Parts: sequence; structure tokens; C-alpha cells
Amino acid sequence: MAKRIQFARTGGSEVLELVDIAPADPGPGEVRVANYAVGLNFIDIYFRTGLYPAPSLPSGLGTEGAGVVDAVGEGVTHLKPGDRVAYAQGPLGAYAEQHVLPADKVVVLPAGIDFETAAASMLKGLTVQYLMRQTHRLQAGETILWHAAAGGVGSIACQWARALGVKLIGTVSSPEKAAQATANGAWATIDYTKENVVERVRELTGGAMCDVVYDSVGKDTWEISLDCLKPRSLMVSFGNASGAVEGVNLGILNQKGSLYTTRPSLNGYADTRERLEAMAGELFAMLESGKVTVDIAQRYPLAEAGKAQDALQGRQTTGSTILLP
Repeated sequence: MAKRIQFARTGGSEVLELVDIAPADPGPGEVRVANYAVGLNFIDIYFRTGLYPAPSLPSGLGTEGAGVVDAVGEGVTHLKPGDRVAYAQGPLGAYAEQHVLPADKVVVLPAGIDFETAAASMLKGLTVQYLMRQTHRLQAGETILWHAAAGGVGSIACQWARALGVKLIGTVSSPEKAAQATANGAWATIDYTKENVVERVRELTGGAMCDVVYDSVGKDTWEISLDCLKPRSLMVSFGNASGAVEGVNLGILNQKGSLYTTRPSLNGYADTRERLEAMAGELFAMLESGKVTVDIAQRYPLAEAGKAQDALQGRQTTGSTILLP
């Protein structure tokens, strides 16, 4: 038997249960991974609350983890039992001691990257990779606004932006988070609890505003983000921490300067094994070079997944959080 977190109804963290299951054998094209560490992400909360519907209930939870392959299904040739691996996609169920998922969603870990670092950085790091290198290929000297700059994704983004020579303005909710974002490479920070974000961006940029805004907050910051952009520049909405952006009149993009907007996802970019491996290769190179390091600021036992999610949702965390099976 193996333990996993599951939920039979949507709601608050109280719906999460730790249960015993018989680990499934991998089918054709699948592998089973014995997890050593599991990543915690806001998207997990979206599934738990029902903002994103789970395929069926009861359901497992989580899509990110790292560990060792302990079984492979028919037709799998690029992985074998004993391989150190990591993943950030696939079916829900990473909050578990063992997880079965498509082999094409699993990559081999370089020897220099440990399981906890991998579990804390795969989804977040691949997200930063596609946002900064594909959704818009950032160039040195560009100025961007990044909401929640002290969070797990934001902490990686600050470092990656610094490595690219990009000026990242990060929004934060406290002086402590401002200090952390600055230490990670943010060019400037804005405490949105005390400062007007749009006015401060205007001051920092001398009125020029931003080339790109990266917004994982959602409905609460949608119009603020648009107002921080230069004419004909790009708004990237990639999360819903405050709720989904709804009821948008496309005419607002014209009114605010012939703006562009997109709502990308990791699955939309890492849609083949080849693309996933290329993206992971760039992430791993950044980690191995030391240009990006992962701050694992919180570790929880798997059984305390609900407590960990509450801390994340309550903005009580910094950096990355992992669960330990």
C-alpha cells in the first residue's frame, strides 16, 4: 500500500484526506515514480476548490514531483527503473508516495540537482522558461512588471531576469518580501499594500512604462496591469490567485494603447516530449550554473498538505514549498 492525498468533494483544505491506496502498475507508455519530494502550487488549490474541475471524484491532487522510477510500462524506452526523474505535468496525483503518469511527461534529472530542488522548481521554473523565453523572448534592457515577485515563480523570475539583463519591477505585500525580491535580482519593488502600482511604475520608468506585464493574480490586478504597459506591448495573464478574469471587453485593449494579451499555460508549450526536454534542459542549465537557485522556504509532511495550501493561499509563504512523502 501507498499513501496519497485525495478529495471527494470540492471546498476548503478540510476536504483533503490522507488515504492508503494500492499503487497501480504503469500501462503502455507510462512509468511509476516513487516520490521523494512533491511540489506545492496554486493550481492545486484551483482543483481543490473546483475553479478547475477534476476529471472525476474522488481525485488525487498535484502535478509536480521528483523521485526514482520504480516501474515502466510497455513501450517506454527513454526511462528505466532506478532513473532519477522529475515531472511537472500529467494526471493529478503527485501528492502521493507513488505516482503513475505518461513517460513523455517525465525527464531525467542531472546528477547535480537533488530531488527537493527539482520538486520545488520544475513547474515554477518551466513556467518562467516559457514566459520569458517563448511567450515573449525577453531582451536585455527591457522593463517588465511581475506580480507576486517574492513567491515561488516570482523568486525564479527575478533571478532569470537578472541573468538576461532585464529590469524586473516586482509587486510585493511587505518590506520583508521586497527585500527578498531585491536579493533575488528585482530591479525595483512596489509594495501594493501601501503604494499605487501604476503611479510607481510611471515614476520608476520615467513615464515609459513596461514592455511586458506578467500577472498571476487575476481579476484584482487585470486593469492595473494594463495601465502599466507601453502602447502596443504585451499583457500576460498566467494565473488566477484572486479569481479568474471574466467579462473582458476587448475594446479596452484598444483604449489603453493597442495592447496585446495572452493567457498561456505550461501544457500549451510543453506539448511534446521533445519540447519538454528542451525547456527542462534550459532550466537545469540555469540551476547548475547557479544563475537561478531555489529557495525552499517551507517543508511539510505529505499529511499536512491542507495546512501547506492554507499558508500558500493566505500569502504566508515565500519562495517555494514542498511536501515530503
